[in-house]
Parts: sequence; C-alpha cells; structure tokens
Amino acid sequence: MAGAGEDARALFQAGVRVALEAWPALQIAVENGFGGVHSQEKAEWLGSAVEEYFIRNADLELDEVEDFLGELMTNEFDTVVEDGSLPQVSQQLQTMFHHFQRGDGAALKEMASHITQRKCKVTATALKTARETDEEEDGADSVEEMEVTATNDVAAVQPETSDPNSQTIKEEDIVEDGWTIVRRKK
Repeated sequence: MAGAGEDARALFQAGVRVALEAWPALQIAVENGFGGVHSQEKAEWLGSAVEEYFIRNADLELDEVEDFLGELMTNEFDTVVEDGSLPQVSQQLQTMFHHFQRGDGAALKEMASHITQRKCKVTATALKTARETDEEEDGADSVEEMEVTATNDVAAVQPETSDPNSQTIKEEDIVEDGWTIVRRKK
C-alpha cells in the first residue's frame, strides 16, 4: 500500500506542476522576470511549496488556497493577480488534492492531461504612450500598460478594439497626479 501512496503523491506533485505551468499569471511573471533573475527557480520552488502546503493542511478551504497562492505571487513575484484566474487555479489544485487523498491516480492523470491540453502560451508586451513618455521626463511615477496575448493550438485570443463598450483608459482619463478617472459604461 505504501507504493500506491507514493505513486499518488508523485501524480499529485506532477499535477501541481502542470497546473502552475499552465497558469497565465505565473507564466507572465516568470517570462518577464518579475521575481528577479531567479524567477524560473522561484516558479519551481512554488510547486513544491504548494504541494507541501496541501500535505500539511489536509482540510483546506478554497479561500485559504487562494490566499496562499496570492500571497506567494505577491511576495515572490511582486505580482497582484487580478485576472480572475486565482480561484480557478485554486479549485484545480484543491480537486487534485482530493483525488490524491482518495488515492485516485487515474483521476489525477486525467486532470493533469486535461489541463495540459488547455494550456495557452501567454506573452505580455509593454505599451508606451505619449503621456507616459512625458511623465518619465518629468520624473513622475508612470503607469505601464501591458498587452496580453494568449495562444494555443485551438485558437488565438486577440483584443478587439472595435467594440464601443470595451473599457479602455484614455489619456484624458489619467489625471496629473497619476490617478485614473473611472467612467461608467453607457
């Protein structure tokens, strides 16, 4: 029976690694060096830290997992995750852990395979505006906009600029002291 437990733990460990590697927020943080020169090593450490967190705390609630992941991303990668992916990744990890606790290796393999198939390649590029260039000359803090593009084998996600209801920040909405005016949709 110890062999089956070790196999399930190895599958859980692999599943955690797959879920974190497929997480766009972590991909962007690592690719852009938000964690410093050792971002890749931090991402690998994150997988073992998450696994250990689940092993030591067998009855975690979803919000506890979200808080833990959010805190790690903030502390290690100086990144606040606000794209809505934190609950999704937390749920995947919690589901994998429940399969691990039951010793359901087949479900762990299936879940890891499903996540791998849905994995997207995410890239982020900084956009420079004329206002930002002026602020840099004045020595003021600047806001950096990022354009995120996700691609996978099935489809590419492209931002649509023709939608009149899309929320965009216009230059006149950025006030002199760096605050942004938020306007209601019409």
